[in-house]
This record gives sequence, structure tokens and C-alpha cells, in this order.
Amino acid sequence: MWQSLWINANLATMEAGGVLYGAIENGALGVDDGRIVWAGRMGDLTDRPDALAKEVHDVDGRWITPGLIDCHTHLVYGGNRAREFEMRLEGASYEDIARAGGGIISTVKATRETDEASLAAAAARRLESFLAEGVTVIEIKSGYGLDLETELKMLRVARSLAKDHPIEVKTTFLGAHTLPPEFAGRADAYIDFICEEVLPGVAELGLADAVDAFCEGIGFSPEQTARVFDKAVSLGLPVKLHADQLSDLDGAALAARYGARSADHLEFTNAEGVKAMAGAGTVAVLLPGAYYFLRETNLPPIESFREHGVPMALATDSNPGSSPAQSLLLMMNMGCTLFRMTPEEVLAGITRNAATALGMEKSHGTLTAGKAADFVVWNIESPAELAYRFGANPRHLVVQAGRVTIN
Repeated sequence: MWQSLWINANLATMEAGGVLYGAIENGALGVDDGRIVWAGRMGDLTDRPDALAKEVHDVDGRWITPGLIDCHTHLVYGGNRAREFEMRLEGASYEDIARAGGGIISTVKATRETDEASLAAAAARRLESFLAEGVTVIEIKSGYGLDLETELKMLRVARSLAKDHPIEVKTTFLGAHTLPPEFAGRADAYIDFICEEVLPGVAELGLADAVDAFCEGIGFSPEQTARVFDKAVSLGLPVKLHADQLSDLDGAALAARYGARSADHLEFTNAEGVKAMAGAGTVAVLLPGAYYFLRETNLPPIESFREHGVPMALATDSNPGSSPAQSLLLMMNMGCTLFRMTPEEVLAGITRNAATALGMEKSHGTLTAGKAADFVVWNIESPAELAYRFGANPRHLVVQAGRVTIN
């Protein structure tokens, strides 16, 4: 007998191909031992619901989607950068602020000075917004330490969030985020430090699930990024890349060359980069919050991604400087209004394709038998409402690993 059965539901399974949203109307979802064991039409159940499961939940025609996945965040950090927001409104660019010692470096200073307990408390407060919207998996990057001690501190904090909250956390080491002040003018020496001391320490402690880098004019060159990736691969860690956000450095092609799980931002990605990503199976993670907040004008090549079959994920890029966003539902609306994606594309972008971007496609992202019983029950009449409304949260309840966590 199953642990639970969810009946009288409309299922947006998000399985690829077939009907819109992979929809099963008048459906049911069977759950046991934290996994989905059955998904289909009510009429195809082999017995009465109460004979199949210990608990029967009638959702009264509501829609159920997979649990939402935010596959790109910087949720752990000290301080905030509201003053920089004011500066940008006064005309300063993101690059101007960074080159003047603000930007990421200001957050590095605050994060280094904040103790582990305080970092955890602040990150937990931010996390509440994600949980309330049905996020059941979140990726959290380091990168505001830029030294061994603080990078490890950030990764420990990120891991700890899953112990106290109903969410699965994937951690990413982003030591190659920017150049710390103690290495000013010595970028290659800093990359040596990352590759020889920090990254091996992170790997030895098992604190990272992947390695990222910021390949950009105000970040690191393709050659420096490749050195970080070579080290990551030698340590058995998959890679992903902040690519082509502010300029075209062939970041997408570089990510693809290393079989990266994802390349993220991509506003300036060229046609060859798109083709390379398609050949490598690299997911395009689009970040409309940063695009909006920085008032960018160069759109990611959405139509080219479609043409070449590159999966498109969507994420908040939640961070203190360029996307202080705490709503994945808002990103859905922005994906449609700013990037002209369809409601189905953006929902796939925060479920199925986001799971692939984190290497979790076999266990998460769709309502499929055998996958984790992470799902959200919504007070909506159609899945398109999740992208249509902004500033609203129609969540009814959240189930993570088969257990109701938010009701």
C-alpha cells in the first residue's frame, strides 16, 4: 500500500513532448517512500483510492506541478548593496561601480567580516521566500569569500540550510568570481591560488557539487577560466559558467568544450556558442532578474536556442548586487515579458530544465514514476497563470520528499 494518493488533480507533469505542459487532466499521483510511484488518470487507477494508499488527499481539481527548482543563486552573503542601486539610478554602470572598488568586492568584505551563524540566519530569512513559492531544490554558490576560510564558511552555511528547512541544496564553488584586493594586478597568481589551494580544499571536504567561474572583462579571461575548469575536472567536479553576460568572450563555447552542465546569462552569446552548447547538451540558464535590474538591452539569443534545441532554464540569480530577487514566480513573468518565452517554456525552465542544469534530471523536474515526490499544489485554473500574474503567490501546499511541508 502506498503512503499517499493525491486525487482529483490536474497534473502538469512537464514531461517533454506530447500535450502542453505534459498535462493529465482529472489525474492522480501516488507517493511512497519519498518517491512518485504512479501518475496518471483517475480512471486508470486499479482500485479504490482508500484501498491503494494509507492517506488520500482530494485536491478538488487544483493543478499540481513538479517542485520548483532555482538553479542559480548567490543566497549566502554579508551586507547589502542598496547604495549601489542608488548609484546606478544616478547613471553609474555595473562596470563603473566594480572598477571603483564596489560591486562584488564590497560584498566580499562584508562576508569575510560576518560570522558563520549570522550568515546562516540571514540566508535562512531569504530562503523563506523561496520555500513559500514552492521551491524544493535550490543551488547556492560561494564566491564572496575569495579566500579558503571564507569560501569554506559560505559552503558550510549553504549545506546547513538543508538541515533546518524542507529543501534540497546543491552547492557550487565560485572562487573565480572576481579578483580579491590582496591579489590586485595579479590575476594569474590568484588563479594559481584557487587551483592549488582553495579548490583542492573544497573538494577534499566534499562541500561542492560543481565549480563555476565568471568569464568576463571584469572577471576572468577564457584562458584563466580554462585553468580552473581543468582543475575541477581533475578533481571529478562538473562545471558551469557565468558566460557572455556583458560581452562576447566565447564563454558559451568554452563551457560547451568542458561539457558544462550549464552556461548562465548569455546575453551576448554568438551563433557558434549556441551550436556548441547544443552539441554538448549544455543548458542555457537565463537570468531575467539581472537583465531587468541592470537595465540591459541585449537579449539572449532565445530563438537560436529554440532552433538548435538548447534546453532553457530560468533562475533568480538572487544576489545583493545585480539581482536581489527572491521570487522564482516573478522570473517566470519576466521570462515571458522580457525574453518573449512562452508560459510552458518558463515553467519547464524552473522544473525539467533546471533539474538538468543541476545534473538532477533522473530524479527531479517532472511528475514521473520513480522521481522524487517534490510537487506543488496550486490554486490556479491553468498553468499559464503562474507566469501571467506577478506579485501573487497562488500556492496551495508544497510536498517535498513525499511530506507536506507548507500548507
